[in-house]
Amino acid sequence: MLVPPQLFPQALGLFWYAFRHVYAILLREKDLPNTYRNIHLIYNPAAGKLRRGNGEAIPASREVLEARGNAVTLAPTGGPGEARSLARQAVEYGADLVLAAGGDGTINEVINGVVGSVVPLGVLPLGTANVLATELGLTGKTEEIAAVIPDLAAERISVGLVRPTAAEPRYFAMMAGIGLDAHIARSVDLDLKKRLGKIAYWIGGFGQLGRKFPEFDVTLGGRKLRSSFTLAARVRNYGGDLEIAKTASLLEDYFEVVVFEGEDSFQYLKYLTGVLANRLDRMMGVTVAQARQLALTCPPGHDVYVQVDGEAAGQLPATIEIVPNALTLLAPEGFRRKMAAGG
Repeated sequence: MLVPPQLFPQALGLFWYAFRHVYAILLREKDLPNTYRNIHLIYNPAAGKLRRGNGEAIPASREVLEARGNAVTLAPTGGPGEARSLARQAVEYGADLVLAAGGDGTINEVINGVVGSVVPLGVLPLGTANVLATELGLTGKTEEIAAVIPDLAAERISVGLVRPTAAEPRYFAMMAGIGLDAHIARSVDLDLKKRLGKIAYWIGGFGQLGRKFPEFDVTLGGRKLRSSFTLAARVRNYGGDLEIAKTASLLEDYFEVVVFEGEDSFQYLKYLTGVLANRLDRMMGVTVAQARQLALTCPPGHDVYVQVDGEAAGQLPATIEIVPNALTLLAPEGFRRKMAAGG
């Protein structure tokens, strides 16, 4: 059966993707050059590192990729939500790799565009926290990370999905935060964030001292818990600086859920010391569990918000669940061994 002309690019891209990987397997040749014939590099021109570096990171990354025989198409975003549309188009046009260059919010949008497809996702960190890149061990200059993209291994992973009652469902790779951190993410001063980066979130967090936090119910594993901040994590690092979910892993098919109790904001100073001292799971008022799904509700008249991968994702009531085998992510060759060893 003939392929319709409008599907030629997609068919060609999928054929090349399959041929390259089958060829490598049959030859069992570890040194076989790994090149991509149709990379779509989706980037956020407003990302912090691009603003500070006069935009040089993107052309430099393209140059090092093309020097290794890869073909790269640049796709800048024009505003919120566009990265997801560009990623969907890239899949439809037969991309054999989608690169997301920006902060964790841009990467999350791209994930929502490629999830469920066979097209792998690579990340070039350009944002404030760069949580996913930190978790993968992809640190350094953007063009240095771009240079090793062809050497990275494809890992098929599960992702999270949040379903707020009054908002669009949204996939996420790293974490969902309900309550306190979602409130901070919503209220942080954007101009301050541009000037100070992650420090703006610390200022926003300590600015909550003295207020009462709204509480909500978390149901997981047959238990109902009362909480003012709950984290459903797929990664260990939080904000690039702290580790809250100590055993979370992108390679597992569950969340590590950390539930914090109490409406008193000063109680979180105690929780912070527990995080820093690696004693959080032994603290009164904290529950740590593994779960594949959780349900969240709050009393009528209370506004409790949700964030995923650092981006606003509606408010309660909501459910959060694992979606198995949903995304192909490029990771360093030793990443799986590192996770298995507890690193």
